[in-house]
Amino acid sequence: MKNIPSISIVLPAKNESKNLPTFLPKLTSLYPHAEIVLVNDGSTDETAAIARAAGVLVIDHPYCMGNGAAVKTGARQAKGDILVFMDADGQHDPADISALLAKLNDGYDMVVGARNVRSHASLFRRLANNFYNKLASLMTGHKIEDLTSGFRAAKANKFRKFLYLLPNGFSYPTTSTMAFFRSGFPVAYTPIHAGRRSGKSHIRLLHDGLRFFIIILRIGVLFSPMRLFLPVSGTVFGMGAGYYGYTYFTEGRFTNMSAVLFLSALFIFLIGIVSEQISSLHYKNIE
Repeated sequence: MKNIPSISIVLPAKNESKNLPTFLPKLTSLYPHAEIVLVNDGSTDETAAIARAAGVLVIDHPYCMGNGAAVKTGARQAKGDILVFMDADGQHDPADISALLAKLNDGYDMVVGARNVRSHASLFRRLANNFYNKLASLMTGHKIEDLTSGFRAAKANKFRKFLYLLPNGFSYPTTSTMAFFRSGFPVAYTPIHAGRRSGKSHIRLLHDGLRFFIIILRIGVLFSPMRLFLPVSGTVFGMGAGYYGYTYFTEGRFTNMSAVLFLSALFIFLIGIVSEQISSLHYKNIE
């Protein structure tokens, strides 16, 4: 008989005392034999006490270190062959774990729960996630249905290879997905419905506008920098050529602005080449 892979469910949590009394019993009843690791990321409420009373393993951060940091802590401490990551706020339905595991058994190294459109709380988030998905699909050549979903299952030995790449903030899903694609590890998606969380979200829309921009850069830098830098360089070069043509025919001269645009295009192109070489170093020893 084949050995049945063990499962560890990692729950990053911060101030989830209102959600855990409902969420944890459902999770433990569906997966009584799974290791459940809750990483208490500097909570100021009864999150840790409630989790310990439910019989799950609790790892405490002395202060809030970020969602990605909690994920990394949980991945390091978990003993299972398969790691399941999900939010502890009740958005993710424990019943959907079986769909992720079933897809993982088809030969994939990571399976991501793809949220439907109605799962996003606001129009801004729907538009932002749709943009990320299309951009990442273009960069990788694979259809990416939900780049930022934190509900996923992965083979532990593969996921841990990229822990050093993962940021401490909320963009760990983007980074892990792109790292798997870049390394040639197969990734699949399975549809889920993410519910509305109870209580206040820890994501601040205006503050995280910068985070969205960083996600876009991370997509390019982690997967194929030249696919990001080359179009930008070409656009800037085209602007320089267009402006030079305009000033040549109207003023009969080559302007400083044209020179700046041409040089900027060259610098962006060279940065892309250097970034491509640096990016490849992250994956040269991945097997």
